[in-house]
Amino acid sequence: MAEDAPDAPPDRLSLDPRSPYFDEALLSRGVGIKFNGQEKTSVIEYSISERWIRVAAGKSRDRYGQPMTVKLKGKVEPYFESPPQAEGDEGVASEG
Repeated sequence: MAEDAPDAPPDRLSLDPRSPYFDEALLSRGVGIKFNGQEKTSVIEYSISERWIRVAAGKSRDRYGQPMTVKLKGKVEPYFESPPQAEGDEGVASEG
């Protein structure tokens, strides 16, 4: 399974900095989500083990200015869009 891979995304991840599941280092690599076989770009939070994603519900906002979300249940397949950066590669410009 994908969880056994050494470079697999975590079981749960959130874009909300207030969440305990927020991880800026992982999000900087870019995390893509396939939900029920379709690519989703508006995912705010996901859980592989619980089989759900949260997506923004249109342009609606709550009283704190955060987007209103809808929880959708189904098969969740997260993946990284870029490989991990090595320790010494930080801040080094690529040639090209």
